[in-house]
Amino acid sequence: MSNKDTFIKHINDGNTFKGDYITLGAAMLEGETMTNAFVNVPLKTMNRHGLIAGATGTGKTKTLQVLAENLSEKGIPVLLMDIKGDLSGLAQPSPGHPKIDERHEKIGLPFDAKKFPVEIMTLSEQDGVRLRATISEFGPVLISRILDVTETQAGIISVIFKYCDDNQLPLLDIKDFKKILQYATGEGKKEFEEAYGRISTASTGAILRKLIEIEQQGGDLFFGETSFDTQDLLRIDENGRGYINIIRLTDIQDKPKLFSTFMLSLLAEIYSTFPEQGDSGRPELIMFIDEAHLIFNEASDALLNQIESIVKLIRSKGVGLYFVTQNPTDVPESVLGQLGLKVQHALRAFTAKDRKAIKLTAQNYPDTDYYDTAEVLTSLGIGEALVSALNEKGKPTPLAATMMRAPMSRMDILTESELGKLLSDSELAKKYNKEIDRESAYEMLNEKIKQAEAEEAKEKAKAEKEALKKAESKRKTSTSRRRSSRQNPLLKVLTSPTVIRSVLGILTKMMR
Repeated sequence: MSNKDTFIKHINDGNTFKGDYITLGAAMLEGETMTNAFVNVPLKTMNRHGLIAGATGTGKTKTLQVLAENLSEKGIPVLLMDIKGDLSGLAQPSPGHPKIDERHEKIGLPFDAKKFPVEIMTLSEQDGVRLRATISEFGPVLISRILDVTETQAGIISVIFKYCDDNQLPLLDIKDFKKILQYATGEGKKEFEEAYGRISTASTGAILRKLIEIEQQGGDLFFGETSFDTQDLLRIDENGRGYINIIRLTDIQDKPKLFSTFMLSLLAEIYSTFPEQGDSGRPELIMFIDEAHLIFNEASDALLNQIESIVKLIRSKGVGLYFVTQNPTDVPESVLGQLGLKVQHALRAFTAKDRKAIKLTAQNYPDTDYYDTAEVLTSLGIGEALVSALNEKGKPTPLAATMMRAPMSRMDILTESELGKLLSDSELAKKYNKEIDRESAYEMLNEKIKQAEAEEAKEKAKAEKEALKKAESKRKTSTSRRRSSRQNPLLKVLTSPTVIRSVLGILTKMMR
């Protein structure tokens, strides 16, 4: 048996599964595509997370597109973070191309152009289904980690949430949170001190400044109602295909705090609401996070710890996370170690640092007798990748340099009219794009302050009235006394000592 035949058997034996699977392409050896030596990924292990990495222009986005299409075909919903804005074409079929036909002939797969059920979503003012969450839904622990506050400040945030719970004050958006922070050390200072102890103005000021940072990055659009129900990510169309939910994030690159806030809240909500799945044989939802370095580079230590914990735990809910980035080193080691599927496109070695990074990357892949992994990493062409997955028993499949299949949908964006039609037909847009600003902590506290001010004004007016009444009474008494002291002139003469003596003298004489 030739080396080529041995290699094909090696690949086919390692990529044959009892359960359902996705075919990514065909294995390559010494630059030649081995037709029908398919590289497969079992659905059973796709909740074990993954990585798609490679230099700019090597085909990462198309690999993401292929995975999303095939998952949708298997009835598995997908969530895509579209930071570059080039994934909306999933909603339209590929126009085809002779090079695509040539590629698929080499692989040994027929090419079938298709469109897929797509939902366009947004965190900002871009067109799409609006994604929102309330401050209350985050809770004090998550809010503290997002804001990266001190232990003392985190304690104050917990007290704020407790006060709002005790007094039925809904915390929905940023203005609610800002108002209650100001109230705690302002008009409501005495009330807070009596119930929860003294709250430092310096601490609430520091929290407010961090909150304003989130607000300036678009948090005022994200926090509020109507809250997005994560169950709406799990929709299946009438043909049994999973919806591909695309979140438009083209304006988010300069707002890393908002992006990491959204990602953490979404993962936390999914983890808390999805049921434990166990060993079901297929994932419930697959999420692709493009430009993953935006999460990790700007995240605080507390935020990173939270993300790492969720990555470890969320697969039990049947959810797989796939990070798309230029270099595997963009992903922390603790997260990288949790990733079962690795699709590594070409890396470029322009500097000594690049060459060192390539050697480190090569060490993340299984040993193989067929490749010099570090050398292959720099010689892969566009649409080619090193692939290592987990088989149904959780063991790595044979490492294979792979000619990747082409996307079945359009490898370009939708036109404005196509996008408008997609959004006008969206059931979720009708559900979530109506803004609601119901009475919450901001309005209730303002009303409470107004009532307190009105009560204070009333008490002040009452006190002033009482003071005036007392002053009037005192004045009348004084006036009465003065009047009583002023006698009638005739009476004064008649009662004078001279007149009295004269009268008494006359009376004395008469008695004699």
